Amino acid sequence: MSALRRSDTSSSSSPHSSSPKLSWIHLRSLLIVASSPAPDRGSLRSPWSRRKRKHALTINQWTDLFTSDGKLRDGGRKFLKKVRSAGIDPSIRAEVWPFLLGIYNLKSSEAERNVVRSQKRKEYEKLRRQCRRLLNPIYEGDNEFSDICEMSYTDSPSFIEQRDSLCIEEVLSARESLSIERGSPHNGILNEASSTSNLVIIEEDDKRGLAHADASADVTDSSDSDDTDEEPESFLMSPATSGHVGTDSKLTKIASFIREIRRSDQAAEDFATWQRIMRLDAIRANAEWIIHSPAQAAVSKEKAIKCAIAVGLKDYDHLEPCRIYHAARLVAILEAYAIYDPEIGYCQGMSDLLSPILAVMEEDHQAFWCFVGFMRKARHNFRLDEAGIRRQLNTVSKIIKSKDSHLYRHLEKLQAEDCFFVYRMVVVIFRRELTFEQTLCLWEVMWADQAAIRAGIGKSVWGRIRLRAPPTDDLLLYAIAASVLQRKKLIIEKYSSMDEIMRECNSMAGQLDVWKLLDDAHDLVVTLHDKIR
Repeated sequence: MSALRRSDTSSSSSPHSSSPKLSWIHLRSLLIVASSPAPDRGSLRSPWSRRKRKHALTINQWTDLFTSDGKLRDGGRKFLKKVRSAGIDPSIRAEVWPFLLGIYNLKSSEAERNVVRSQKRKEYEKLRRQCRRLLNPIYEGDNEFSDICEMSYTDSPSFIEQRDSLCIEEVLSARESLSIERGSPHNGILNEASSTSNLVIIEEDDKRGLAHADASADVTDSSDSDDTDEEPESFLMSPATSGHVGTDSKLTKIASFIREIRRSDQAAEDFATWQRIMRLDAIRANAEWIIHSPAQAAVSKEKAIKCAIAVGLKDYDHLEPCRIYHAARLVAILEAYAIYDPEIGYCQGMSDLLSPILAVMEEDHQAFWCFVGFMRKARHNFRLDEAGIRRQLNTVSKIIKSKDSHLYRHLEKLQAEDCFFVYRMVVVIFRRELTFEQTLCLWEVMWADQAAIRAGIGKSVWGRIRLRAPPTDDLLLYAIAASVLQRKKLIIEKYSSMDEIMRECNSMAGQLDVWKLLDDAHDLVVTLHDKIR
């Protein structure tokens, strides 16, 4: 479990701490950035090498890309080519990002996008209702519970006599017994093993069916299942209900509802833990976005406090209204995402990725779906098993080894060949190494590559041109490797230990040139893409 994960402390030990290398906790909390000259590319052409001659996609160019029925010309090829070579003018980002992040199909018409927009708004609102209901499934007016308790009185006199005790008392008893068995919802949340329990969201009309489980949770779930399977049987055969076959289907629904309450109790514990951490992260979010979003920066104090109250935000008195408003939006969308993707839930670091999106998107439902599109690839950075992180670090290591064996051998001597010193770059995608505007430029180019791959454009067009870099899902990793290779001379000549590398690199945040970084990353893609892939 990474230091950016569910615990808001960094004191828990790592299973890797016994390694002769530095502990994971130490490695994850440090970073390396780069700014020295790039490797010689020879005659290779880069879409970013003449950055000064290029201009970001403007509003006029954007308008001209569409046909009369609102479709992008040539399936979006020209659009993506322009974005990956020059970025996007800040004034049209809110319009362009949904195309890059897969919310809108590149071949969709304006009418089709209007339908998608309306549907996505409704889905987001439904997720927000689930957020409120999850912690209070009874008192928030659960539909299934209401349907059961409002059955016709003429169906079964015996059922009528026992209805209140069977519904209300059994449900409350089940919740009370679970509370006693498990103790406080916050007990053990700092223990990583205990934070991996099942999260099951059950709703009749929700077909998402997402579940969060691991090996330790399977045991717990099995135990819970045994307990709940026995209770409905004795419940149905009780003196009050025996002999009334006609009520079986209704009583079965009640028993099923009780099981749902038991399951949702643990879901509520997980959600409460995520909520507590995301609220802290939201309050601590930096204010770098303010100058880039003047409309949100001018929000009234009344509106800001109203939004904060709506999501239960606390301890915000020291913040100015725009930061309170931003924090409240962070919590609202992160809560909805925790319901949408309970396998990931909320992990520290996700707020860093969402914050710039909120600065661009003024509508919460649009920001949410852009975040979902972003997390389609980034979610692997926040998995409990860290398999995605390991794969990416391994790829960075391979790129460096293939490009510069001398530097790689030096890293081996320092026991740094696994490249854990770039851990934070991978997890928050350069968010803390680049300025706000540079971060968005890098993300847009990266999203354009991913959109081209989704649309099958890479193989059919750019993939045929040898002297131009084909789109890749791993552009971020090539950029990270480029940042390390830029520091080759300094690393080899000056650093003789991992601590020295990390201390030096920590002081380099904010000094990278994003377009030079992309230029060097392009060189690596051209020369190594097929080999690394």
